[in-house]
Amino acid sequence: MNRFTPNAEQVLEALSSVVDPDLKRDLVYLNMVQDVRVDPNRISFTLYLTTPACPLRDQIEADCRAALERDFPGYPVEILMDVRVWEKKEGSLRPEGIGEVVFVLSGKGGVGKSTVAAGLARSLADLGAQVALLDADVHGPSQPTLWQVQGRRPDVVEGKMKPINCAGVAVLSLGMLIEEGQPLVWRGPMAGNALKQLVTDTLWSSVDYLVVDMPPGTGDVHLTLSQLLPDSFAVLVTTPHELSLADARKSAAMCQIESMRINLLGFIENMSWFAPADRSDERYYLFGQGGGSALAEEFNVPLLTQMPLMAREGRPAQRSEMGGSTNDASTLADFPLTDEQKWSKSPYQPIFQSLSATIARAISIHRAGVSDGRTPQLNSDQPGITTNQPSQDESLAALK
Repeated sequence: MNRFTPNAEQVLEALSSVVDPDLKRDLVYLNMVQDVRVDPNRISFTLYLTTPACPLRDQIEADCRAALERDFPGYPVEILMDVRVWEKKEGSLRPEGIGEVVFVLSGKGGVGKSTVAAGLARSLADLGAQVALLDADVHGPSQPTLWQVQGRRPDVVEGKMKPINCAGVAVLSLGMLIEEGQPLVWRGPMAGNALKQLVTDTLWSSVDYLVVDMPPGTGDVHLTLSQLLPDSFAVLVTTPHELSLADARKSAAMCQIESMRINLLGFIENMSWFAPADRSDERYYLFGQGGGSALAEEFNVPLLTQMPLMAREGRPAQRSEMGGSTNDASTLADFPLTDEQKWSKSPYQPIFQSLSATIARAISIHRAGVSDGRTPQLNSDQPGITTNQPSQDESLAALK
């Protein structure tokens, strides 16, 4: 019995029934299906995803296979996966090799910004993206300690620095270029120039996401990097405490300055409550409650997640996993970025996994909305924001 062999147009017609869960348009309309080939033995095509860290990859592939099986039963299907890279605007100063940029901001120091930046970078890499982490906190570079690479220096290749590979994340920090414990007493322009050189004189090897651990507050560094890496994204870390919220408000307002060209994706509320590690169902709101939600509503952006403060019984609160000094050995043992087995068992791993997926999808939605004048919304049925948060439709309804 001869099997019916479809043509490319019929394959595209079948795939036009598959809708991107985020963008709410079919794959053919979005030009995500390319290079369709049909022969008597198989149907093959390339599916261009909208983000390298696509958490919906498996679902979209399954939907494509189901659509083709419905119209062409038993026909073998081969799907090649690729990513449509966002095209930089003409005249952009962004160095080659850098894709999307996510600034991790905070209005005040000590709110867990550096730890959030590290966890976000690690989790984006876990999703399959090529990720780099730039430690731009000139006042206190913490990333070498968090990744346990104190004392290591980046290699120099053809006059450019090569970031240190840490669990699949390319990490570069000013702390790698100075002696441990050495203070950086710089005027604003000097700090800005140093970071500009750090960005431009580094070998960035096809980075999908560059996560930047920014200094707290607002200043020359923020202005310099926003100009060097324009049209970037940002998440803002705060605690529920009134003093942290007051400074976070200023950082959020900075993102709204037109010349800064920073797209604020939302807020991350850290230390939302204290929970003993062996009694995680107990919650103690040490810094108040609801501050992050109120601030997100004020700026019409999502509250991306809430992160608890955890500690084992008998350990001082300042030695907890998400707060306190990153120089504390017990803190590093509980936030094992470089240990695959321990990281997979960390109570924070699923929180960061969800957060990174939400951020990747939000960036993808933003790019699609900018490209055709629409602002698609996330599907509330998909995984993303952690527990005790608004639904994704509610939390990302304001994403511009």
